[in-house]
Amino acid sequence: AYRVRLALNLKGIAYETVPISLLPGNSEQRQAEYRKRNPQMLVPFLEDAEFGVGQSQAIFEYLEETYPATPLLPDSARQKAAVRSFCNSICCDIHPLNNLRVMMYLKEQLGVSDEQYDAWYANWIHAGFRAAEIMAIENASAGPYVFGATATLADCCLIPQIYNARRFNVPLDDYPRLVAIDAHCDSLPEFAAAIPERQPDAM
Repeated sequence: AYRVRLALNLKGIAYETVPISLLPGNSEQRQAEYRKRNPQMLVPFLEDAEFGVGQSQAIFEYLEETYPATPLLPDSARQKAAVRSFCNSICCDIHPLNNLRVMMYLKEQLGVSDEQYDAWYANWIHAGFRAAEIMAIENASAGPYVFGATATLADCCLIPQIYNARRFNVPLDDYPRLVAIDAHCDSLPEFAAAIPERQPDAM
């Protein structure tokens, strides 16, 4: 949901947040009412009038096509592909291995220790960030974002993943370019408004 909030904020689209609890014992995502709307029983899920769509990257594409005034993809086909490749490096290579249901399975079903739990999380952060750092360095001279002078979907994917890495105390010393991008974005109201601590369900 963090990624989608960033995209909505950067595009200047007004929206209402409806919190869905993912916590064990109060997992609203698995209740019949939510499952009827979203069979995947995951978040985020975007509703626009009578239309609903899940999965952040599908939501990104929908927003790009239906709200084109502030694009978050570059003009050229090659640059679009480069941004999508970066997004996939986060959304497909890091996040699925470190999301809540995977981490809960490791803990509750496989009985991993706290040390193993943290090592698993850090391993996939480092594997993905090593590649992301190289990709970001290639564009470092063009501007403060992942792909130059303006924010793109790449930034919408990177910033939440850095937030999660810090939440698990994963050291980021080897990724100075990613950290610099995060510091720049942190100073902007569109990014500040999207952080989890500022959401209605913040704990």
